[in-house]
Amino acid sequence: MRAREPDTQGFVERHGVRISYEVFGSGEPTILLLPSWAIVHARQWKSQVPYLAKHFRVVVMDPRGNGRSDQPQVAAAYTDVEYVSDAVAVLDATNTERAVTVGWSLGGRYALQVAGWHPDRVLGVVAFAPAVPREPDAEDDDGAFEAVQDRYEGWEKYNRHSWLRDYRGFAEFFMPQVFSDPHSTKQIEDGIDWSQQTTPETLIRIHEAAALARGDELDTIRSGVHCPVLTVHGDADGVIPYEVGVRVAEWTRGSLVTISNGSHGTTMREPVQVNLLVREFAEAFRAWPGRTSWASGLDRPKRALFLSSPIGLGHARRDLAIAEQLRALHPDLQIEWLAQHPVTEVLQARHENIHPASRWLASESGHLESECGEHDLHVFQSYRRMDEILVANFMVFHDVVTEEHFDLVVADEAWDVDQFLHENPDLKRSPLAWLTDFVGWLPMPDEGPSEAALTSDYNAEMVEHIARYPRLRDRSIFIGSPGDLVPDLLGPGLPTVRDWTTQHYDFAGYVTGFDPAAVADVGAIRAELGWRPDEKICVVTVGGSGVGSHLLTRVAESFDLAQKLVPGLRMIAVAGPRIDPASLQVPSGVEVHGHVPGLYRQLAGCDLAVVQGGLTTTMELVATRRPFLYFPLARHFEQQFHVRHRLARYGVGPPMSYADTDPEQLAEAIAAEIGRDVDYRPVETDGAARAAAMLADLL
Repeated sequence: MRAREPDTQGFVERHGVRISYEVFGSGEPTILLLPSWAIVHARQWKSQVPYLAKHFRVVVMDPRGNGRSDQPQVAAAYTDVEYVSDAVAVLDATNTERAVTVGWSLGGRYALQVAGWHPDRVLGVVAFAPAVPREPDAEDDDGAFEAVQDRYEGWEKYNRHSWLRDYRGFAEFFMPQVFSDPHSTKQIEDGIDWSQQTTPETLIRIHEAAALARGDELDTIRSGVHCPVLTVHGDADGVIPYEVGVRVAEWTRGSLVTISNGSHGTTMREPVQVNLLVREFAEAFRAWPGRTSWASGLDRPKRALFLSSPIGLGHARRDLAIAEQLRALHPDLQIEWLAQHPVTEVLQARHENIHPASRWLASESGHLESECGEHDLHVFQSYRRMDEILVANFMVFHDVVTEEHFDLVVADEAWDVDQFLHENPDLKRSPLAWLTDFVGWLPMPDEGPSEAALTSDYNAEMVEHIARYPRLRDRSIFIGSPGDLVPDLLGPGLPTVRDWTTQHYDFAGYVTGFDPAAVADVGAIRAELGWRPDEKICVVTVGGSGVGSHLLTRVAESFDLAQKLVPGLRMIAVAGPRIDPASLQVPSGVEVHGHVPGLYRQLAGCDLAVVQGGLTTTMELVATRRPFLYFPLARHFEQQFHVRHRLARYGVGPPMSYADTDPEQLAEAIAAEIGRDVDYRPVETDGAARAAAMLADLL
């Protein structure tokens, strides 16, 4: 799922070659994000588009040779002149008189050439690691490109015959050179995937096109660019030497930003800084810069910003409980929520103040729903593929805390904020508290050694972040107790989850979000809900996300069989806020409800619940001492390992397998468990107060 879809898209045709473009936003000036080498396409800008389009009009285009653009079959179609002419044609097609041109690598070169050859169309240029043409008398390297060898190692793979023999092998070598920074696995994977949308023959034609240059390509960059220019280059670039960027800045009499130890892939490896640099540069071309305000310290009310993960509703319920306790300790505190659906459903019902910038947040729940299969969600890989959404949402957060003052930020599994503040610690504006109920990415065993290596790399980065910036989080709070932590290693050479977390977190105990004593009278709850004493109530619920429709349907299919085994059975299916109840095909007799505020009351009064493996719902059932069957999502490491471990500690039996349970077996399980007396360990009742006391120390 993309963080932002284009407002319009289309094609422009030049000499029979169609070039794809997309347009986002409406602010001025227009920013044209140019394509680079056709081994990648316009998605290289996925981390920039949502943020820049919030402030400007943004146009992106696929290069001829990749993406949705055509792949001409002759070398002459791939000269610099053609790429620059494509850019001008896209400006024409999008009714853009003048633009800020932005390019990376070869795209940086094209951005400068558009400014030199068509100065009336360019306001300014931002060039990231620009690849400039070779000097006319430079040593010819075509010998290496044309050499036939038995084997090609390292940069020898940049070779016609190597590409034709093993093009993917070249991409798998080349992308780690582009993204040589540590922990760049996702950027490398993206680059390899995008490379497969062109052909080695196309890249060969692009290489051959250099011999057809018109002759002034380098001179144009040296002396023909007269608009403002910003050059950005990593000083550890292993593809285009840093000295090239220095020379470009000197030739264009522009500014140079050096990314210390930065690789060639700056735009994807340092997306936050890139976004801010481009925004600052483009702001200079606004007709009216806008209006700002400032309040002195004595005029500022005490404010806290809560960020509550939208992956389910449990975070929102516990955060509300903590916020209520925090207000009791600081009655003058104003709390605002930067939140998205379905969290906003819960907040609106409680009349909480939702920050208006929330409308800019890209949907994390929507992304996970787009990734799920039939009761199957590979949550770790889905998280990795959510990278552009995380960047976009961090940028929303950054704008909010930059433009407004907050005395405290409470981030409940706001992974974007934690990741990008550790990568950009100078952007921290307020005391920061981090809340979570699990620590450590764990690989699914059937995914093999590659996933184990990836999860270890992610965990290693987390450990490095905390070791390097131990005070960036002013307080790290684990929603639970040390015994709730799994004993698994974070990875080879890394500590265990339990050992590392106990060293770096405070423990609040579990936060239910309600007082279990208030719903301890089951008879009174049932009477309030209109349930008769002789009814056997089975509540089926799958939490706040939209990934549970298959489980709801599977359980409903067992109703007729279960009803024969359990006289008086009444089955109530709760779809939640992100599943349309009308979309569920259930047999007659099964009641279907949408979002039910205060669902814990129905759970407290039921005779049996059938649920997913989410922590919040299962722990609500433990707290209210009701029997339940739970079905963790396949390949969902948190439900399969972290939640299962915690539930076992509270005395809950093993989970059930969706794949191995048919309606008949499910009916038998319902009959065996409904109304059963349980012997769970008591759940803490002071977790919200303990967490709030930890937060109050920061105000």
